[in-house]
This record gives sequence, structure tokens and C-alpha cells, in this order.
Amino acid sequence: MTAEHPRTLRLLHVEDNIGDVRLVAEALKEAGWVHQIVVACDGVAALDYLHRRGRYIDASRPDLILLDLNLPKKSGLEVLAEIKSDTRLVHIPVVVFTTSSSPLDISRAYGLHASCYVTKPADLDDLFHVIAIIAKFWLNTAELPQAIGP
Repeated sequence: MTAEHPRTLRLLHVEDNIGDVRLVAEALKEAGWVHQIVVACDGVAALDYLHRRGRYIDASRPDLILLDLNLPKKSGLEVLAEIKSDTRLVHIPVVVFTTSSSPLDISRAYGLHASCYVTKPADLDDLFHVIAIIAKFWLNTAELPQAIGP
């Protein structure tokens, strides 16, 4: 870890495509970020993790949530709505990271208080670049709230 990367990123990656999960992890590694990634493969698992239910009873609060929209069981927009309506979770930044560039999806995500909306690049180099920018911004530039309470 360098001075430019001052702390470990605790990331909740909500994604059902294992290829995308692997690429994001590799992009963070290549960029030199020390990270802990928890993957939730559907919207229900993501909410169970955030609410520390079931097998996630000892889950730690993520610094950042990377959220796909097209998820099984519960959509990314439904997950986002629940996160932003819960006083214990509302301050966790949620980056919508999805293949959709639909103006309606973008509008809905921001209407539900997404921290930002990023369309996944199709090009591998571009994807690695975008992930590095997201991590750098949320860890080195933005001030993140600390968890309050249990």
C-alpha cells in the first residue's frame, strides 16, 4: 500500500456475472488497491449482507457498494431504494455499475439517490481504467462517513 492508497477498500460488489466480478477484482489489484471484496450475486443476498442476516451476521459495513441493476431475485433499483430508505445504510455510497445506458435507468437510479451511475465499458482497458478512477475517487478524494452504531 502506498501513500496514494492510504487504506483498505471494503467493497460490496452486487453482481450476478462472475466474469464481471473477476474483472473488477483484477482491476483493483492491477491498480494497486488493497481491497476486501464481498460479492452478493443477487439483490436478496446484498440486502441480507447489509442487514447482517443469516450467514452474514458478522458482516462488516462496506465503504462502497458497486451495484449492478440487472439482478436476480431483487433488482438493483429495488436494492438501491431499500439502502437509501434505511437510516443505518443511507450514507454508504452506492455506485451503480451496469451495462444499461438507458436514460430511464439513469434517471431512476439518481431519483433513488445513487451516488453516481457508470455504464460498464465494453473494452477491457477502459473497464480497468474506470474501476481505478472509481476507487481513487472514493478512497482518496471523497470524504466517507464512518459507521455509527452497531
